[in-house]
Amino acid sequence: MSLSLILEMALTGGPGRPVVTTRGESLTAERFAGLVAGAGSVLRDAGARHAVLLAGSGIEQATLLFGAAYAGIPYVPLNYRLGKEQLTALIERVEGALVVADPRCLPAASAAGAQVITVDEFLARAGERAEDPVPSSAPDGDDPAVLLFTSGTTSAPKGVVLRHSHLLSYVMGTVEFGSAQETDAALVTVPPYHIAGTGTVLTNLYAGRRIVYLPDFDPARWLELARTEGATSAMVVPTMLERIVRHLDGAQAEVPTLRSLSYGGARMPRPVLEAALDAFPGVGFVNAYGLTETSSTIALLGPEDHWAARESEDPAVRARLASIGRPVPGVEAEVRRPDGSPVKTGEPGELWVRGPQISGEYLGLGSVLDAEGWFPTKDLVFQDAEGYLFVVGRNDDTIIRGGENIAPAEIEDILVEHPGVQSVAVVGVPDEQWGQAILAAVVPRDGTEADAEELRRYVRARLRGSRTPDHIVFHSELPTTVTGKILRKDIAAGFLTGAGNGEKTC
Repeated sequence: MSLSLILEMALTGGPGRPVVTTRGESLTAERFAGLVAGAGSVLRDAGARHAVLLAGSGIEQATLLFGAAYAGIPYVPLNYRLGKEQLTALIERVEGALVVADPRCLPAASAAGAQVITVDEFLARAGERAEDPVPSSAPDGDDPAVLLFTSGTTSAPKGVVLRHSHLLSYVMGTVEFGSAQETDAALVTVPPYHIAGTGTVLTNLYAGRRIVYLPDFDPARWLELARTEGATSAMVVPTMLERIVRHLDGAQAEVPTLRSLSYGGARMPRPVLEAALDAFPGVGFVNAYGLTETSSTIALLGPEDHWAARESEDPAVRARLASIGRPVPGVEAEVRRPDGSPVKTGEPGELWVRGPQISGEYLGLGSVLDAEGWFPTKDLVFQDAEGYLFVVGRNDDTIIRGGENIAPAEIEDILVEHPGVQSVAVVGVPDEQWGQAILAAVVPRDGTEADAEELRRYVRARLRGSRTPDHIVFHSELPTTVTGKILRKDIAAGFLTGAGNGEKTC
């Protein structure tokens, strides 16, 4: 079985039902399937071995994803926000690429020596070939379906190989086919090169929910589109939700159709989540935790968990507002010490997961699954008595100060509660005396006067003295990926050298 099965099932569920909307234009399942057949034909005509997308979110994303499956080749969405040299290097790692590019990205694509076509031209050709498409290929479930490059926040990007069987296991294990009502619509703003960008296409189409794309995120436009298109669900990353909350400035969101709001991709600051819960009363919030290597979501904190945590007087239950929830059906989870032994309840360790949706395979490197199929996420977590998981940081982020291991999250969670702090990131920087020193990068709240010594005293009064930041610097905003992951190496480099983030080309 391949991803094409999802589109075939959507057709049986209602060929005249709208499935994708971008910039006011909607396609029915029947029209979309025809466009996909045309797209697959264009790829086959070109002799492409990989279908590369170098553009934002829109009909082109969904069309190329399923068009690649139709043609029997992998789909490869790339981060169009990278610099020209970075993009060129990534394209060169993909053999036989046909690059479907936004016009702004043509220089980077052309420099790689690959076949290149603009988004508009590709869609036009796909529409023409839809009249006389080539027969659909029949890729095996073990064939590569999607190749996604990691963000490279701590190292060079790695190409994660997701096979058809991984993605189908994720979709069919977490979503009920045809469960959406005909009026349901999902507002999608996550970029195509993030695993959620692929996951939202597959899961919403399988559920029968119309996908409404917002290509360029803006909080005011997001709210407007949610209202005009009658969005019943939406997926955002923490930085997007923070911008929506700041835009509302204490007012209600007033999106009466919205029933579910999912977030994920990075840690959610508790003050932002609490403000969002106030702005969207009655909306079911969902924390969806997953990785590229796990084909998207592997743990969920559902609406009932959010409401119970917000209303409970029990500190242990209230704490679950910061949890990623519990594993989804079909996924096993273990929390292990460095020697591989299981931790006790409440003790931090590395999260390992296993299940049919877990890939753990990298382009040119092979699989990192152990002999029993377990994948090391590199996320440090602990589990409470009811099985709720809490992420405390990444293995790579741990600060070793004077021989003591310090998780940045425990300091960040304290500082972000200060009334003068909008957001914060804590990183380790080299130090001759301690090995590493603690650096806190703070974004002050609007209209407040930030004071480093006051913030140090605030932390010292709530944590051990060894957790008090050695250095505090102030930023107008923190460097992040578009999905909200903090670029910690950029913060450390900026403190040590003053280096910038580089020029973006498209």
